[in-house]
Amino acid sequence: MSQQINLDKLDVNGDVRENAEAAGFDRSTFLKTGAVGAVGVAGVFGLPSLANAAISTKRPSAKNDVKILQYALTLEYLEAAFYAAAVKQDNFASPELKQFAQVTANHEAQHVKDLKKAIGRSAVKSPTLDSTAVAAIIAPDAFGPTAALLEDTGVSAYAGQGPNLKQRAVVQVALAIHSVEARHAAWIRYILGGGAVGAKASSYPAPRAYDKAKTQGQILKAVTGLKGGGKTLITKADTSKF
Repeated sequence: MSQQINLDKLDVNGDVRENAEAAGFDRSTFLKTGAVGAVGVAGVFGLPSLANAAISTKRPSAKNDVKILQYALTLEYLEAAFYAAAVKQDNFASPELKQFAQVTANHEAQHVKDLKKAIGRSAVKSPTLDSTAVAAIIAPDAFGPTAALLEDTGVSAYAGQGPNLKQRAVVQVALAIHSVEARHAAWIRYILGGGAVGAKASSYPAPRAYDKAKTQGQILKAVTGLKGGGKTLITKADTSKF
């Protein structure tokens, strides 16, 4: 199948598979199918333009916060590009998926805009994506499962970095985005059938009492391992700043 999502070479820890299955798709099925207000988070929380620094899990600092924002921005770039491409193509399996894509595309674009404003001139650049892979993951049969995967991954990524943040303003921004990503995850799960009576428990919009946080390494392995149409989705990413 030319539009297949290829997970064969994903990270050995199985992070992507775990998220896909948590969204209600077993491996074989997945292979086959494959809000913040207008003023933005930077305006709401008065974030200053921040300088670049390094991520640490042991010594929170203002510079460390910027590294985490750079990392978050990279993930938001990926989500924003995915939804923008899907909306532009305008080929969805259902009206519900189209509405979800349009709304979420606006949210992710706003996240990118405000994170870039918060970080300032040192903000990382958007990852370079393979056009063949993008076409594969936004195909009608692949868009929903891919969206569920990306949203679950985003939620676990923000949860994983929360304990490493120091500045109150940055914590507020992270929480504001984290909750919206969680709403996205629940919404797409519902559309994909998780809200139906008799649905698999793992596909519910809220499948468990606690979500598992993911480390930076686990998330990067997961997203850089994503493939579509036999091509690696991310061909280049600026990770030197986090």
